[in-house]
Amino acid sequence: MNHGLALPVLLPMFIGCLLLFGARLSMPIKRVLSLTSTTLLVPLSMWLMWQADQGALQTYAMGDWQAPFGIILLLDRLSALLLVVTAVLAFFALLYAVRGDDERGRNFHALFQFQLMGINGAFLTGDLFNLFVFFEILLIASYSLLLHGGGPERVRAGLHYVILNLVGSAFFLIAVGVLYGITGTLNMADLSIRVAAANAEQAPLLGAAGLLLLVVFGLKAAFLPLYFWLPKAYASASAPVAALFAIMTKIGLYSILRVYTLIFGDDAGTLANMAEAWLWPLALLTMVGGVIGALAATSLHGLLAYLVVVSVGTLLAGLAQGTAEALSAALYYLIHSSWIAGGLFLLADLISRQRGAKTTRLIQGPELQNPHLLGGLFFIGAIAVAGLPPLSGFVGKLLLLRAVEPGLQALFLWPVVLVGGLATMIGLSRAGSTLFWRVGQSQLDSAELDYGRLFACASLLLLSPLLVGLAAPLLAYVDATVIQLHDLQLYRQLVLPGGAS
Repeated sequence: MNHGLALPVLLPMFIGCLLLFGARLSMPIKRVLSLTSTTLLVPLSMWLMWQADQGALQTYAMGDWQAPFGIILLLDRLSALLLVVTAVLAFFALLYAVRGDDERGRNFHALFQFQLMGINGAFLTGDLFNLFVFFEILLIASYSLLLHGGGPERVRAGLHYVILNLVGSAFFLIAVGVLYGITGTLNMADLSIRVAAANAEQAPLLGAAGLLLLVVFGLKAAFLPLYFWLPKAYASASAPVAALFAIMTKIGLYSILRVYTLIFGDDAGTLANMAEAWLWPLALLTMVGGVIGALAATSLHGLLAYLVVVSVGTLLAGLAQGTAEALSAALYYLIHSSWIAGGLFLLADLISRQRGAKTTRLIQGPELQNPHLLGGLFFIGAIAVAGLPPLSGFVGKLLLLRAVEPGLQALFLWPVVLVGGLATMIGLSRAGSTLFWRVGQSQLDSAELDYGRLFACASLLLLSPLLVGLAAPLLAYVDATVIQLHDLQLYRQLVLPGGAS
């Protein structure tokens, strides 16, 4: 049994508990503990990704209770990839936070670690009930992180966020209860077998539970009409929290991909691919709604929040097509959108600190210090997020457009993606010209550029050209990931006698 498989969950859990019980520790000690834990997750996740790339599935049975009865952690190529994306994003977000943002709340570092525990657990879990448990862990941490720093805007956005997610959690429990009542199991590999063997009397209830899960995951992923909580929440959160939240919508999308490929996949009889008919129009409408919101945004924070919605719609379009090429394109775009969105939220905070009370509102403000440096980073981020060459957003969107089959889908997807990219560029150009060119003659004396924060922000944004340089091995990996995802027998062997490793 590979005990290293449990470390992405156990490491932040133990450090988070230590930080929580040691709430009176000095801030330097808290920073060292939190940074050490988060830094270790980067090589650990890369090592697990290397192991997953060997092709075999790995499981870890907590307490040595084997599947399908025990708590199982599952490592495959998909979960390993998302562990790496999360670890890199979290490292730079925390590196930004330790420059002073963490001092605005006593338990910031403990909550940050619990958030990582929940995210990593959601990616690694092999059963639906523990997916719910890890959802609750990351959500409870995110409630407090969203309020970090205080202020009426955060309280209003946080209240909306909490209420909607509590409703989503209730629906999740109902769906899980129905599935367990019918099948007698919640292990996802075992559910795959039971759902495929379901009779005609069981199919309607199983379908209702499946669609209820789609609503829950849609709320987490934030696609239309369930995304209205996201813009206010992301725009009002502190910079490192908003950067970490860039991975949060991906958890909902990951859950959709996992559940509707494995449990309600090709072998599920009348329930096979039940989500695809819903996902396609929702993806297009989400992109359109996100673009409209971005054009109407009155602040850079609001603009970036709506661009997260656009990225959700783009990823959902790849999932809705269901082909190997489209899923590969979506996974590549997922890496790009998580890191670039995180970098842009950090950059927005750097700009806000130099504009005083005007923050990132798209109105004339004071002249920025180092405008060429910040403007250059904004240009890189804008090009990447709009999907223009030669950065990673262009590669991801090109792969997605090439993957769509000629016909009605292509007739809708091409205009929405291309016009959406143009509208995104217009919105970012308007924001950039206002923030960097429409400026007064004075500077704020206290607005000095923090080079530690700048390093964290620039590192995330400069991962875009790195993704282009590593496109060949990354695409080979995601192609193998998609092939593995559709090999249902490989997952079902985990619940057969002697199948778990």
